[in-house]
Amino acid sequence: MAISQADYNKALVVGRPPNIVKLFPNSKALIVSGKVIDRGMLAKGKAMTMAANGRNNFIIRGALKAAQRANAALIIEIARSEGGANAYCPTNYWNMARQVDAACNEMGITIPVAIHADHYGLKKESDIDFAKVEIPTLFEAGITSIAIDASHMPDDKNLLTNLALAQLVPAWAGLETEVGEIKGSQGLSSSAEALFLIRGLNAHGIFADWIALNNGTTHGIEASGQGIQVGLTAEIHEALAPYKVSGAQHGTSGNSSERLREIAQQTRTTKANVATALQMISWGLEVNDYGNAILDGDGNFKKVPEAGVTEAMWQQMVAYADERGWKGGNYKSLNLPFETRLMGQPQPIRERMIKRVEDFVYELLVNVFNAEGTAVHAVEAILAAGSHDMGPKGSRIEDPADWTGDKIVARAASLDTDKGPAGDFDD
Repeated sequence: MAISQADYNKALVVGRPPNIVKLFPNSKALIVSGKVIDRGMLAKGKAMTMAANGRNNFIIRGALKAAQRANAALIIEIARSEGGANAYCPTNYWNMARQVDAACNEMGITIPVAIHADHYGLKKESDIDFAKVEIPTLFEAGITSIAIDASHMPDDKNLLTNLALAQLVPAWAGLETEVGEIKGSQGLSSSAEALFLIRGLNAHGIFADWIALNNGTTHGIEASGQGIQVGLTAEIHEALAPYKVSGAQHGTSGNSSERLREIAQQTRTTKANVATALQMISWGLEVNDYGNAILDGDGNFKKVPEAGVTEAMWQQMVAYADERGWKGGNYKSLNLPFETRLMGQPQPIRERMIKRVEDFVYELLVNVFNAEGTAVHAVEAILAAGSHDMGPKGSRIEDPADWTGDKIVARAASLDTDKGPAGDFDD
């Protein structure tokens, strides 16, 4: 079922958040709050959409075209490590909405799209003051959803940081929180940790739309084969059910289609981040069903002839990486220095890069994530609300008196959890 033109026009009038209206007053792109996307998935049931990590312009365009084909609501995102103040990608927190809006208008995209600031990471309390200045600028630049990620900190600091910064997020915007750094099979999240965070937020009138867990996967190239632990995820989501928070699945690259189907079907996940796979596919590298790039016997990436960038351009990229000692996942740092070179390739090359992303994303949306048709549900949610603001899914259950600063610290001390090894677990 397609969205009628009349309904789409109504949604354009009432469904775009105020920052989007201000930035793009004449736009026909339906850029919406992350809450709208979550509601669309919940309305269909057992559905999650892609949060496509737009490391380059080709990924953004390919993902949008795929979502249009699938009639699926979509999220375009970038993480702080990728697109923040020290960006290694040309897409950043401040230009992402502009790229999406321009592409939607150019290509006639008519599905709802949220612009998500993923992993706004804070590793220590001293990061909070900087964040208080920077976060408002993200919404001024068109962000419509944010993940406040203080999972690198102890549980009490994680909760207190979320409480301090959630006040800077507009009430209409999508909000994601995270417990347990994404670090693979070590330091797995528990129901106790997740409940601690969500209950503490609830007590203070903060109702997260999503929670991300360390449920066994990793960012970047997945080498362990362990991947997502579906049973653990389902157990934690069930414990959180009274609070009506959805799941956000990080680190999908390296997980089979079957495992991702299980996440959609057996858990309360509505958002699945896909990053590294899209980058590799846009460049023309050979990938397996898991979205992992395939390496040759020497540990080098395998380029598919006549796919992605030209062979000459790929050799330039490899040489650039070799000069800097970049291997494996560190190839991500090629995005920034090569964006203008890639945009300067002939149109047929640029189009095949986009098409390869489109086909991969379409397959996931339709045959793995069960997101086909969710654009209609998302638009219906806007029309039912008559507003860009969906309001919270949950209501206050917890007593604020039980979650004062001192009591948060005391409660955290009683948690018996294994945080796993320390290390660098950024995207």
